Amino acid sequence: MKAIIVEKDVACEVSDGTTLFANVYRPSEEGTFPVLLTRLPYDKNLPEFSHRFIDPIRIAREGYIVIIQDVRGRFTSEGNFRPFLQEKQDGYDTVEWAARLPYSNGKIGMFGLSYYGFTQLYAAVEKPPSLKALFPVMTGSELDEGLIYRGGALELGLFATWLLESIAPDYLSKAGRTPEEVRLLENALEVVLESFEHSALKEWSSLFQCEPALEELFNEYRKEETLIEASISSQLEEIDLPAYHMAGWYDCFLGPTLKNYQLMKQVNPNQRLIIGPWAHGDFSSVIGERSFGRHSAGSSIEGRDDLTSLHTSWFDFWLKGRNHPLFDEKPVKIFVMGMNEWRGEEEWPLKRARYTPFYLSGNGNSNLQEGRLYDDISLVDACDRFVYDPENPVPTHGGGTLFYQGRNVGPRIHQPSQTREDVLVYATDPLREKVEVTGEIKVCLWVSSEAVSTDFTAKLLDVAPDGTAVNLTDGVFRIPHSENKPMRIEIDLWATSNVFLTGHSIQIEVSSSNFPRYDVNPNTEGTLSETTQTKKVIQAIHQGKDYPSHILLPIIPDN
Repeated sequence: MKAIIVEKDVACEVSDGTTLFANVYRPSEEGTFPVLLTRLPYDKNLPEFSHRFIDPIRIAREGYIVIIQDVRGRFTSEGNFRPFLQEKQDGYDTVEWAARLPYSNGKIGMFGLSYYGFTQLYAAVEKPPSLKALFPVMTGSELDEGLIYRGGALELGLFATWLLESIAPDYLSKAGRTPEEVRLLENALEVVLESFEHSALKEWSSLFQCEPALEELFNEYRKEETLIEASISSQLEEIDLPAYHMAGWYDCFLGPTLKNYQLMKQVNPNQRLIIGPWAHGDFSSVIGERSFGRHSAGSSIEGRDDLTSLHTSWFDFWLKGRNHPLFDEKPVKIFVMGMNEWRGEEEWPLKRARYTPFYLSGNGNSNLQEGRLYDDISLVDACDRFVYDPENPVPTHGGGTLFYQGRNVGPRIHQPSQTREDVLVYATDPLREKVEVTGEIKVCLWVSSEAVSTDFTAKLLDVAPDGTAVNLTDGVFRIPHSENKPMRIEIDLWATSNVFLTGHSIQIEVSSSNFPRYDVNPNTEGTLSETTQTKKVIQAIHQGKDYPSHILLPIIPDN
């Protein structure tokens, strides 16, 4: 077994004089080697993050220098932490510093998940000449569609969990709190997170007031000017680099990851995409309440690859000029749920998909599970109504969530007895033959509301013959101003790949809340962080030829 050298707290001085510190794993033999760099805000010394999904020791033994750096203002690195906003120049400077190291051959690749996927893209838009390839995993390029907002609603569960669980302890320590104060605050924050899904609604308006520094950070990243400054989605088409994008059907960054792939492919065709049945940072074979089989896991993809070997195969080609069977495969690999199998594709989205509308038909009884989905609009002529009470929101039950310690994530069993009067349910008849749905999914609704401002939510489910259902994907749309007359809205459910088996039904649920994943719309002016006033209102879903509310499904021909 090849020996390696591990150097701790190696200093990197960036252009403004700030010193950032990194751990370096490198081969012990003489020579120069390509560099794989990741930059993270979660502590480079914690294996939970530094070894999160690839093994730096194993990669160093394959002839790479692996650099894991604390970003500015986090843990050992100097400076003040301004999430996302600081990562462009710091990323550029770190890439070029790594290229100048005496044991580096000047070729740099970047890798990492979530925030340290963001840091790859932020560095790449600055075009450091030594950066040659990327491997962004479950990440985005803007904050207002995935991390902080989704469809105009606040991603409360994700954003609050990220701030309180991942950012707060070190942030408060850097803000001048004593170790004892930080310990007490950590205990208090853990209590908040433990009761996260069961807290009374009114508590959320003062969630961060236990510590002004956190409340200030929370408010800063909800400002439009901050969101605009942090967004780089409009610059992705300028990144002329090969990239291997990795996504999960139940990841909170599924939509943004797919967007990254599609935009970057426009300028550089050397993009690859893999989508597993995974949740955020969770590559196991059991996600939520569903097992997808041993070879669905990131440790045994098709019984052949693991996450580390995928990285070495990718970077061997671009940084060492070595060919690999990976490049003989189709550029897109997806896991098809229902059949529970991997499949190669030439593109995303699939060109052969037939986008088929299924129209909602309720006859006023959809909250009694009597709503239907028809592919023939002539069978539809109705209007469904329900009462939305912000004081009694629909609880989150699975999905692409990011809650404390990974709770309430992924596919969950939905029993018929769990339905509520404020959840409208529409389903097809049991299928006479299997139907594959693979691609981007939209729910187009004609709605009206008594509220000044309100939300509508939608969820796609696979219903088994015994009536139990499993959620596949969901979304939300916030209407900032409502006039209580029919208007068309479009709820983006991002994407999925699932085969609805014979005897199963395709089902959607429509409501107006999904708490605490999204913040609750009070149906009045502003949000619950700005007002304590809520209003119970009647919501209407209009249907028929004049108001063709439907879900648009990408059906894959069975050939």
